[in-house]
Amino acid sequence: MIKSVGVLGAGQMGNGIAHAFAQFGHEVVLYDIAEAQLEKAVTAIRQNLERQAKKGAIPESLVGETVGRIMTTKNMTDLANVEFAVEAVTEHEPLKLDIFRKLDAIVQPDAILASNTSSIPITKIAAVTKRPDKVIGMHFMNPVPVMKLVEIIRGHATSDETFRVTSALVANLEKEMAVSQDYPGFIVNRVLIPMINEAIFALYEGIATAEDIDKGMKLGTNQPMGPLTLADFIGLDTVLAIANVLYDGFKDPKYRPCPLLVKMVNAGYMGRKSGRGFYTY
Repeated sequence: MIKSVGVLGAGQMGNGIAHAFAQFGHEVVLYDIAEAQLEKAVTAIRQNLERQAKKGAIPESLVGETVGRIMTTKNMTDLANVEFAVEAVTEHEPLKLDIFRKLDAIVQPDAILASNTSSIPITKIAAVTKRPDKVIGMHFMNPVPVMKLVEIIRGHATSDETFRVTSALVANLEKEMAVSQDYPGFIVNRVLIPMINEAIFALYEGIATAEDIDKGMKLGTNQPMGPLTLADFIGLDTVLAIANVLYDGFKDPKYRPCPLLVKMVNAGYMGRKSGRGFYTY
């Protein structure tokens, strides 16, 4: 059983992944290049745990225990002894490849390296390491402590043993697994991003207002939030990045990002995190 887990990147996804592993008994080393981001992550984890305790979802004693299992660091070498590492940095391919090269040289030869990428091919990531059989995709959904799904992606060389260990970890986190082949967007984003992109096209072409597009999809198809609200929640830069991965990966015009999405990202309208997207926050 895996005891120690490294998490690379202390942003929204990284802190959620660290929270989940620590809550279920794993010792976590949380790495980020920015001290402020690490402090912010630990504060967010504590607040989220306190919220869970208030609702009665976890015992009060688990709050301190969980936070106590998380060590933060700005030095990647502090991950040298982890048995399993999950990369959760920005969805930017050159950055991820660089991290996997460095991580491969730091951790023990038998450690498994996972990526939380939502769209970049695992086979490509694995190829920059000397352990492609021990590289796997482990795509958590946001917010991690709440969402039950983990998408598991086997690269071309991922071994059965790596898959078995990762599957057991998902079960230990009390989450469900959906297994995808290693093609752009995997399962969730292969279906979700074209739907969001189509909603943006509907707005771009003046078919309806943002409010009515979201209302139509919420009340007409029983989704918890409309696609434009969801795009703002994900971050329009992330939506565009994944749309571009699909477009470049399949070379199919049906994945072409809507010009309005491109323009909004160029203008700095990133959604909820920037205070302005399809809606104002």
